[in-house]
Amino acid sequence: MATTKSVTAAGTMIGIGMGGFVDGILFHQILQIHNMLSARIPTDTLVGAKVNMVWDGLFHAFVWGATAIGIAMLWKALNGGAARLSGRAFGGALLVGWGLFNLVEGVIDHHLLHLHHVYERAGQSAWDWLFLAFGAALVLGGWRLIASGARPAPRPAPDIFGTTEP
Repeated sequence: MATTKSVTAAGTMIGIGMGGFVDGILFHQILQIHNMLSARIPTDTLVGAKVNMVWDGLFHAFVWGATAIGIAMLWKALNGGAARLSGRAFGGALLVGWGLFNLVEGVIDHHLLHLHHVYERAGQSAWDWLFLAFGAALVLGGWRLIASGARPAPRPAPDIFGTTEP
């Protein structure tokens, strides 16, 4: 039987990976407003663009690995038998993971190491702080969903003989 903690941990790990994919696909590839090392190695030359592309690929390999680990954790949690799961709690765990990704990546890459910024042309700006605020909001919203989904299921009413069926 899967425990709430093991499913929540798996959902959090999957959320970390999925949050990384949102960051990489949206900001690095679609909007092209920063790359992994774009504050240190500008992308305005072919060499700079290639170096950043390699580091973006390593970043995507890392978040793919986090997602794969989360899926393995979920499989292990569910493999023991049928479990009654809460979609709200699992969805909340995904949000917590995405938020944790934003907070850790934002603090380390944007604020401490200055590897890149959310909107590279603006440098360190309000965009970096909004990224952290969005991460914090995801964590708080996710925790609320986990708490609301983790409530015990109502017990079935006894039948006419005073017994309950599972």
